[in-house]
Amino acid sequence: MSDDRETDTASEGSYQLSRHKKSPSSLTNLSSSSGMTSLSSVSGSVMSVYSGDFGNLEVKGSIQFAVDYVDSLKELHVFVAQCKDLAAADIKKQRSDPYIKTYLLPDKGKMGKKKTPVVKKTLNPVYNEILRYKIEKQILKTQKLNVSVWHRDTFKRNSFLGEVELDLETWDWDNKQNKQLKWYPLKRKTAPVALEAEKRGEMKLALQYVPEPAPGKKLPTTGEVHIWVKECLDLPLLRGSHLNSFVKCTILPDTSRKSRQKTRAVGKTASPVFNHTMVYDGFRPEDLTEACIELTVWDHYKLTNQFLGGLRIGFGTGKSYGTEVDWMDSTPEEVALWEKMVNSPNTWIEATLPLRMLLIAKISK
Repeated sequence: MSDDRETDTASEGSYQLSRHKKSPSSLTNLSSSSGMTSLSSVSGSVMSVYSGDFGNLEVKGSIQFAVDYVDSLKELHVFVAQCKDLAAADIKKQRSDPYIKTYLLPDKGKMGKKKTPVVKKTLNPVYNEILRYKIEKQILKTQKLNVSVWHRDTFKRNSFLGEVELDLETWDWDNKQNKQLKWYPLKRKTAPVALEAEKRGEMKLALQYVPEPAPGKKLPTTGEVHIWVKECLDLPLLRGSHLNSFVKCTILPDTSRKSRQKTRAVGKTASPVFNHTMVYDGFRPEDLTEACIELTVWDHYKLTNQFLGGLRIGFGTGKSYGTEVDWMDSTPEEVALWEKMVNSPNTWIEATLPLRMLLIAKISK
């Protein structure tokens, strides 16, 4: 599994790596357990692209649809008419294979998801499909309708092309104008809530902060963060039962390849056991408030890696070294684990956390 021949779907396709350019500090060994990371400053502008289920495509164009509640059937009808001027997934031929997916949020179950067929080789697809939800009107008034456009490639991987979200709590169901077809401009994904509806499994892990590993030296006080990836549980099966998963770790804001470590791949199970420890040194006490551990789980298949889910463990402040960053978005459970680690040095702090969809920071060369 060498990185110079494989690409992570959407996130790293354009970052080919040749072996002879690798610096000695880069982590070439999959079972490596130690790597340097520099955390003194935000590495340039950390640009986020949608990864895995999200492609790194621009969002443009618009979608035409209408919503109506049919009282006699107790059904919400979403009439998806067409899109125009979508982003091209195939840049050379200037075309995409788009389909539309709708969710009622915050419905966590599969019942909340509906989709149209794929229309191939076009940036202006016509659907004329009605997507129906059997739902009481009172419950509907607590929901949001998320309408998203996706490109599906020949490997059944999805790239995000844009979305529209309607708050049904404030929707005027009696206004006839609201039942007419309307054009809505497609927007970038504000928060990956819609995909949280799909369960992504869990990761069992432990963290430990070891301050001043070498006393007596005159260097500034630094410490190590140890990350013990124990196992994952109930990973999503994208290719039937053929799962070959591994875990990748990056310490943000350092998105350089030398900051990245990964486990070996474990095949043929949705609950792989890794028992892999990664060590990052050079942590000053102040770095603990600015950095974030990004752990991502991938399914390795042929020459591509498909994103399954991830964690971001940090203080979740939305900022790093004074710069606003979208990756400092830890959930309360992730923040709790980081806080315990910081407050209990030299102690393994264990947790089992739910994997989630992430906006992956772009890897810098």
